[in-house]
Amino acid sequence: MRIDTVCDLASFRRFMIVSTCDSFIPDEFVGDDNVFPERASDQGTMYVEAEDKESLEQIRDIKFTRVTNILGIIYNSKSGRTHLKWRHFKGNLGRLTGEASTNTRVNLSTAGALKHEYVRTYGKQEEEETPEQIEQ
Repeated sequence: MRIDTVCDLASFRRFMIVSTCDSFIPDEFVGDDNVFPERASDQGTMYVEAEDKESLEQIRDIKFTRVTNILGIIYNSKSGRTHLKWRHFKGNLGRLTGEASTNTRVNLSTAGALKHEYVRTYGKQEEEETPEQIEQ
């Protein structure tokens, strides 16, 4: 499903954590809104573009980084079915665009980055389009 919406940085950070490292992120990192998970491209890219970055700790395939003044975030799932970009535009708000798998849409919604109404509305449109695509 194509995503094009506005969400706040904290919600997208929660999505990244829920999707990748919720079971092992240290408590002190969860409580610090400036700490973000990052991951190498061979594992599904998670990259935070920021004015200042400080690597804190590597756990499994996740590197925890303290950042300030975030400009954008790239998130690609390990499966390759999700490709998202969050671009800062005002305050803590940013535009979230890209392609999201069903699992990613659930995680975005759970984290508050995607409104439930958005998922229901666009999910129905996607279901309605599917039979036409099968007939072609």
